[in-house]
Amino acid sequence: MVVNIETEYGKVEISNEVIATVVGGAATENFGIVGMASRKQVRDGLIEILNRENYSRGIVVRQEEEAIVIDVYIIVSYGTKISEVSKNVQERVMYQLEATLGIKAKSINVFVQGVRV
Repeated sequence: MVVNIETEYGKVEISNEVIATVVGGAATENFGIVGMASRKQVRDGLIEILNRENYSRGIVVRQEEEAIVIDVYIIVSYGTKISEVSKNVQERVMYQLEATLGIKAKSINVFVQGVRV
């Protein structure tokens, strides 16, 4: 799936891989984030932390009624307030999507897959 943007100069197509890389980079920059987790833990292993090349395995980009919904799977650091970390991830991802790609997401869902020391 790709996101299509029409401009006065033509058409721009942005792939899910690009969106996942931008979202993953924005999410992992937050304080309290250990890394991205796989959305399919049984198949990929419970303890795997994804690196930049594999962010698309921890991020789901869906298009619903002309809007984008993003699911982000993360691992948080022990001792941090999970609700605050999740809120910061949502705000940072929303800002980065608008600033970098010019895309506005309908919602950003954060799924905490684990806690690490």
